[in-house]
Amino acid sequence: MVKHLTSSNRDFANAFVANERQERLRTGKVASVLVVILMPLGSVMDWLVYHPQRWYFLELRILCSVLAVGLWYLHTTELGKKHYRVVGIPIALLPGFFMCWIIAAAQGPLTGATSNYYAALNLILLAVSVVVRWDIWESTFCVGAIILMYLAACGFHWLKPTSEEFFNNLANNLYFLALTGIIVIVGNHFFYRLRLSEFTLRYELDKSRKALEASLQQLKENEMQLVQTEKLASLGRMSAGIIHEINNPLNFATTGLFTLRKKSQFLAPEQQADYTEILTDVEEGLKRVQTIVSDLRMFTHPETESRDQVAVAEVVASALRFLSNECKDKVQIDQRFAEHQTIWANKNKLIHLVTNLLQNSLDALKTKPFQDEKPAIRIEGRIANGSSILSVRDNGPGIAPADVGKIFDPFFTTKDVGAGMGLGLSICYRIVQESGGKISVKTEPGKFCEFTLEFPVRTNQATN
Repeated sequence: MVKHLTSSNRDFANAFVANERQERLRTGKVASVLVVILMPLGSVMDWLVYHPQRWYFLELRILCSVLAVGLWYLHTTELGKKHYRVVGIPIALLPGFFMCWIIAAAQGPLTGATSNYYAALNLILLAVSVVVRWDIWESTFCVGAIILMYLAACGFHWLKPTSEEFFNNLANNLYFLALTGIIVIVGNHFFYRLRLSEFTLRYELDKSRKALEASLQQLKENEMQLVQTEKLASLGRMSAGIIHEINNPLNFATTGLFTLRKKSQFLAPEQQADYTEILTDVEEGLKRVQTIVSDLRMFTHPETESRDQVAVAEVVASALRFLSNECKDKVQIDQRFAEHQTIWANKNKLIHLVTNLLQNSLDALKTKPFQDEKPAIRIEGRIANGSSILSVRDNGPGIAPADVGKIFDPFFTTKDVGAGMGLGLSICYRIVQESGGKISVKTEPGKFCEFTLEFPVRTNQATN
């Protein structure tokens, strides 16, 4: 049956065999203990039935128990675990052999077929078959072996003058041994099928449970993505109004700034330096506002830019050029990419995305004191499971567990006031979503933080 299951469902068959091995080793040790205990207790019957031979039979029973201890130990070894089917058979044959020895060696009127000890063979078959786990072939072998041993034990007395009563008893005992054997064989066969059915049910229930857990996890992830998408959609609608309200004052301010620079020539020379410095500060502030507005514009017009196969190495190189002043000679940058790795996306947005992740890493590294290691960022690209994957990992302070679930929310930031608007990662999330990809974070506080981008591998196609 297991062979048939192996051809149709190898995983199930392997699991069933592993379960059978575990159960047989466990029940085999239990059966060995029963033999160790019950065989010496039978000396009480020897005292009553075979009083002159009681000490000799006690020695045989103790020898059987000692060998049963060896069987118990064999079940704990690697050899026993490997050949669990084989080591289970002697548990029945060992006490059966010694009982047949006692029957053959008995003296007096109760010898051979006239000995009532044949009943012990029935008990051995029934008791051991209930405790251990046999299939139909193992049961048949053990029943046949014990009957043959009993016939051999009785055969020692066939050479002597025998009466009709001897053969009648032999026929009677063999009849009941055969009936017991049939019960054991049929019972073990159906018990084996019952175990298989029970295991099948548990196996299917376990598979269903795991599938349900996976579905619930996927549902939870989808729910989180829907919530995140709704947040970003709300931000997009809000951004349209913000951009409209801010752009006009920005244009007026930029025009006024240009006019004021031209007026600087009419100032006294000693005033021009301070005047120019103030204008520069104002200009940097305006540029920062323009950058924020530009980021917000991506939410209001997410699909207005074309996409193409973008070389990952080129994107990372461009992003590092933008940040060269911050990372040069300060942070160790390690890069490793798959050969000719590309991502189907908009190149400018992808550069923006990688730049943002690298900027976050650089900012985080500044907040961690380093002693035995150097600040480092590892950028790795690979192709796996139909996805083009890019990861950015730093050995900075990581992210607090309480903040991991909020880092992609718009306007959420752990930076000091004025150091960040909290739009960076939410924009990164939106860019990845537009390209059909996923972004995830893995972090351990005090040790590292790693952002992983996964994009589906796509062939060249027309731009959007």
